Amino acid sequence: MKFNIPSKTLYNYVSSVSKVINSKNALAILNNFLFSLEGDILTITASDLENTLSARVPVTEAEGEGKFCIDARRLVDLLKEMPDQGITFEINSNLSVEITYPSGNYSLIALNGNEYPSNKDADDELSKLEFCCPTKQIIDGIDNTLFAVGNDDLRPQMMGILWDIKPDAITFVATDTRKLVRYRNSLSAPGVEGSCILPIKPATVLKNVFAKEESINVTIEPKSATFNSESFTFNCRFIKGNFPDYNRVIPTNNPYKLTIDRQSLLCAVRRVGMFVDPGHGLVKFKLTPNEIILKAQDNNYQTSAWESVPCDFTGDEMIIGFSAPYLIEIFNTLSTNDIFISLSDPSRPGVFVPSENKEGSDLLMLLMPMTVADF
Repeated sequence: MKFNIPSKTLYNYVSSVSKVINSKNALAILNNFLFSLEGDILTITASDLENTLSARVPVTEAEGEGKFCIDARRLVDLLKEMPDQGITFEINSNLSVEITYPSGNYSLIALNGNEYPSNKDADDELSKLEFCCPTKQIIDGIDNTLFAVGNDDLRPQMMGILWDIKPDAITFVATDTRKLVRYRNSLSAPGVEGSCILPIKPATVLKNVFAKEESINVTIEPKSATFNSESFTFNCRFIKGNFPDYNRVIPTNNPYKLTIDRQSLLCAVRRVGMFVDPGHGLVKFKLTPNEIILKAQDNNYQTSAWESVPCDFTGDEMIIGFSAPYLIEIFNTLSTNDIFISLSDPSRPGVFVPSENKEGSDLLMLLMPMTVADF
C-alpha cells in the first residue's frame, strides 16, 4: 500500500482528529490513529470508545487498499516539524511503514487496523432522527451554553448540553443549578422532534473541528449521535437520564426591569470582584432608578470596594447579591451593548437577556441570587 500527501494538509487533519484521544487510554491501541485507504481517499480515525472522529482527505499516487494503525502523538509531532512538501507513505505486508520526502526518511512499525475497536452500535432504523443544519446553528448553540454546564457527578444529567429538537427550531440548554442558559435557534428547521444530552467533550470537538464546515448532517439514535460534514464524521454517546424541566424554573413574571450598558457593568464587576471573599464570590448590588451600586468585601483580609454604574431601573429600591465569577461568564457571553435584567425580589432568580437577539435566535440566562444580610 502506498500514497502521497502534502505534509501540512495531513498535519491539519491529524491534529484535528487527535482532539478525541485521551491522555491515558485503557486500551493501548487507542493511542493510535487508524488509517484506511480506499481508492484515492485516506480516512483518519481516532477514538476513546465513547467518541469516534474520522477525517477524509484525498491523496495522490495511491496504490493498493487497506488499513493500519500508527502512533498518534509521534505522527502529529513529526508532521508539525516537517517542511510543507509532499510526503510518501509506503506500508509493507509486515506492517513496516516508510515515510519519505526528498530530504528525509522515517521508519516505524504499524499495528493491524482490524484490531482497532469501534463504538458504533447496530443501527435501529425505526429510532433514527435525521436532519441537516448550518454548522453555525450548532456552534452558536454550544458557544452560548457551554459555560453553564454542571460538573457535579451526583447530577450527571446536568454535565452536558440538552438539545431539545423541535420541527421548527433547536433549543440548547445547560444548567448547574446556580445558573441556566436557554438558547433557541431557528436558523434552519430540523423537521423532526427529539432530545439528547451532549457531554462537554463532544460539544468541544464539534466547536473546534467542524468550525470551517458549511453544514452538518445530524443522525440521532437511541444512545448516540453521528455528525457528518464534507470532511469529517463524528460519532459520540449521550448522557443517560432525563434533563430537568428547564421551562418550569424560568420566571415568567419578573416585574422589575433593569437596563444597563453591558461593558460598563462587566468592567465594574471585574474590578469590585477582586475584593470579594473567594469562598463565595459575593458582590452586593443596590438598585436605584438611576444607578446601580456594587459592593464587595473580604473580612479575612480587611479589604472592600464599591463602584456605581448608571442604569435605568423601574421598580422599588432593591438590594440583591450575585456571584461575581458567574456574572462575568454571563456578561462575556452576551454580546449586545445593552442588556436587560428582570427581577422580582432578592431571593428569586434574575433573568438576563440581550437588548436585541440575532435573527432566528432567542437567548435567555438565569442566575440564582446569593443571600445578602446587609449592604
